[in-house]
Amino acid sequence: MSLAIALLALGFLMLVAYRGFSVILFAPLAALGAVLLTDPSAVLPVFSGLFMEKMVGFVKLYFPVFLLGAVFGKVIELSGFSRAIVTAVIGLVGARRAVLSIVLVCNLLTYGGVSLFVVVFAVYPFAAEAFRLSDIPKRLIPGTIALGAFSYTMDALPGTPQIQNIIPTTFFGTNTWAAPWLGLIGAAFILILGVAYLDRRIAAAKRAGEGYGEGHANEPAEVAEERLAHPLLAVLPLVVVGVANLAFTALIPRLYGARDETRLAGLEQPIVTQVSSLTAIWAVELALLAGILTVFAFAWRPVSQGFAEGSKAAVGGSLLAAMNTASEYGFGAVIAALPGFLVIRDALSAIPNPLVNEAVTVTALAGITGSASGGLSIALAAMSGQFIAAANAAGIPMEVLHRVAAMASGGMDTLPHNGAVITLLAVTGLTHRQAYADIFAITVLKTAAVFVVIGVYYLTGIT
Repeated sequence: MSLAIALLALGFLMLVAYRGFSVILFAPLAALGAVLLTDPSAVLPVFSGLFMEKMVGFVKLYFPVFLLGAVFGKVIELSGFSRAIVTAVIGLVGARRAVLSIVLVCNLLTYGGVSLFVVVFAVYPFAAEAFRLSDIPKRLIPGTIALGAFSYTMDALPGTPQIQNIIPTTFFGTNTWAAPWLGLIGAAFILILGVAYLDRRIAAAKRAGEGYGEGHANEPAEVAEERLAHPLLAVLPLVVVGVANLAFTALIPRLYGARDETRLAGLEQPIVTQVSSLTAIWAVELALLAGILTVFAFAWRPVSQGFAEGSKAAVGGSLLAAMNTASEYGFGAVIAALPGFLVIRDALSAIPNPLVNEAVTVTALAGITGSASGGLSIALAAMSGQFIAAANAAGIPMEVLHRVAAMASGGMDTLPHNGAVITLLAVTGLTHRQAYADIFAITVLKTAAVFVVIGVYYLTGIT
């Protein structure tokens, strides 16, 4: 019965997310409904003492990353740098190689720190134009953007400032550059097979006589000609974020040590900070701030003119994204405390290999919640101690645990109820029936890449 209650709560949350309802509202209802069926007297204490504590704790740690990432994406857009990058890449690779062009553009933007939601809006008009010029079916655009923005640049490439690569740092004491070689190998696997898959889909469509198509919804206007920034200048803020992230990751521990006590005259007790668990978060926050200042320095006029309204939209978007994930995190904490979850945990614990155990657990919970960051947070909050103990017993470095967990979170998360998938389809004017099959194929590739990386580690020992 306890297992059925936990599964019912998870299924309910998945259903309401698929139907488009807000998880901020329904995650606590699903969690407390499960508590009600388990122990009615515990509902109020669990709500205040567990759900809200975990939800607020997540916001405390990660909201600045969401906020600065959204603002950085907005100033990149306002400056015209995103359009310059897209135009330059398409010009370099060729509009006729539309898939590779759009994938590389998405790679640059997401690895440079732009939120994947922002990337969807920024890239879609250019993707539509490139696919129209090449007479490639529009239904393949979502799969192409998913490959470029929702896969390896989100969690596999070392140093990526996306939230999925940051969350493991607080559990494993690592930084965003953990296991760089494994991340690069996984990224290469996904890129090569992903592009090959989409090219095969294009070839099949051409053999069937299918072109771009007509009568599509949400067709963007043709991209207007305008004076664009030089591509090297447009890429500079992205480079600044990457370099600054690496520099601050090394510098912060030297400045503060592993633990810091800050004394202020108005406080009776010092502020005690465990710097080792916050280094990666601080490094990304400072790197994104450096990127924002770089955009202002080189594109002051267009950014300053639109910043008042643009920043409001960025703040609103970051609040929504952070609260969605935090609410799922609180939900996961409650479910993890119920007897039914212990059954699930024990079943997953039966997987003898610690890395496979971690990968299956994280990707399963990411799939159930429809969120890479939400599923990752739930899994690590409930089971990171078990993962660490098993890894230590097997002599596996924490960096490998980090990379496997991050990559697994971006596997089965993109099931039909995933918020990014729903947004992508809405923006492109397509339906699940038309375009989801290709997104799912990329999802399967991404999930397979995690086990390829695990195999490479055991065969070679490289990290």
